[in-house]
Amino acid sequence: MRKLDIYQEDSLIYSIFLEKDFSALPERLNSVSSKKKKALIVTDDQVAKLFLEDLKNTIQESFSAISVCILPAGEEYKDLEHIQKIYQAALDMELERKDMMIALGGGVVGDMTGFASASYLRGIDFIQIPTTLLAQVDSSIGGKTGVDFYHYKNLIGAFHMPKLVYSSMHCLLSLPKVQYASGMGEIIKHALIHNEKYLPYLLEHKEALQERNPEILLETIYQSNRIKKYFVEKDPYEHGDRKFLNFGHSLGHAIEKVADFSYSHGQCVAFGSLMALSLCKNIAKEDILKVQELMEDMGLETRCKALKYEDIFEALSKDKKQKNQHLQFVLLHHLCSPYIEEDISKERIEAVLKQYMRSEEV
Repeated sequence: MRKLDIYQEDSLIYSIFLEKDFSALPERLNSVSSKKKKALIVTDDQVAKLFLEDLKNTIQESFSAISVCILPAGEEYKDLEHIQKIYQAALDMELERKDMMIALGGGVVGDMTGFASASYLRGIDFIQIPTTLLAQVDSSIGGKTGVDFYHYKNLIGAFHMPKLVYSSMHCLLSLPKVQYASGMGEIIKHALIHNEKYLPYLLEHKEALQERNPEILLETIYQSNRIKKYFVEKDPYEHGDRKFLNFGHSLGHAIEKVADFSYSHGQCVAFGSLMALSLCKNIAKEDILKVQELMEDMGLETRCKALKYEDIFEALSKDKKQKNQHLQFVLLHHLCSPYIEEDISKERIEAVLKQYMRSEEV
């Protein structure tokens, strides 16, 4: 077991637990006085088949009542219409302000449950139980919640911190290769922006990560969680340094939207990270190649399918991270030294798109 505590202004906000399975969850729930509360578990129809009964059996004595809301799986259902289904399930259960929601699933479920709990009765508590590698190293930590609107990713949302994050390694063993690789895209991004020892660690242990060695995987998730903790504690509402976590996300989100979400989020972060590295003026070509090879070893693609440049720029212009009509990117002075470039020319962006995009159509 590994544990990380998240603080805000010297006050403990919540703890992150990395465990082998669900068995320690009842003990962890004691910290949120769960036996006096009702809980609504929100999950999707794919995760429910794998982990819902196990979770319910494990925590049935930990709450005064438990109910379930099962949503369809997929980014295309991350919208206000399906948030209403969570609200209705909460109303049917007569959930009160003292009660809570539990997000059991990947980033989509976590973001939606977080947003629903932030807005239901003007805010109730929620717990994150992330079941994908991507959610365990990214979306479950930091309190960003939200839904997509007209295919613009996370356009509507709120900051709402969980009361507890519980990441179980056994959930990752059955993860499809594409989803596992997606998580590795975010992990590699972390290694590029913070902790100079992390990228060498990933390179040294890439075979063990390919095999999903539990000890190496747990340590990797722990190190990524430490990086996320560093930025979240320093800047909880993304007014400053927390924006560095968006490395690779400007072009990554644009590709994700223009490709109609046919790529996973972590895969798009990988595309965006390679493009951002190539926009940096002081990153050696051999370092970029090293990162590219690591991505390929982890099952990630390094060249995206052909997309129209004008569609990419249109998506960039609608990105909520942009400022004063300028294309704003997180770049690196050198590895693990991020900064924000306020205005990148379209010519430079087109050059990296050409470099990392297959050429059937532009």
